[in-house]
Amino acid sequence: MRLHSALAAVGGSLVLVLAVPASASAAMGQFRYSYQTADGYDAVGFINNPQSRTCIDLQRAGSDGTSAAYAPKNLTDSTATVFLEAGCRGDVFYSLRPGAGASERLLVRSVVFS
Repeated sequence: MRLHSALAAVGGSLVLVLAVPASASAAMGQFRYSYQTADGYDAVGFINNPQSRTCIDLQRAGSDGTSAAYAPKNLTDSTATVFLEAGCRGDVFYSLRPGAGASERLLVRSVVFS
């Protein structure tokens, strides 16, 4: 009888483990970028622990008619692929390995993390 109860408990535990969805993965660290405010001042934007495999449009980076962000710095533990266009679209993109940064000449509007 004990063996039957133990097997039932193990089977029930296995069902619970399989039924609980896996937690979403995120890149650990911070992604930084510079942008120019509507008043013409330089500012820094950042994303903490960004979601992996999800396109992120950079705030204040071209979506409202302003210029693109620039000088991205990938201080996360994942590769970041930055795009000139919003929505991670277009043929103009660049990959930044973890810990890498780019010059002010690299313009970006969106990013996705591996």
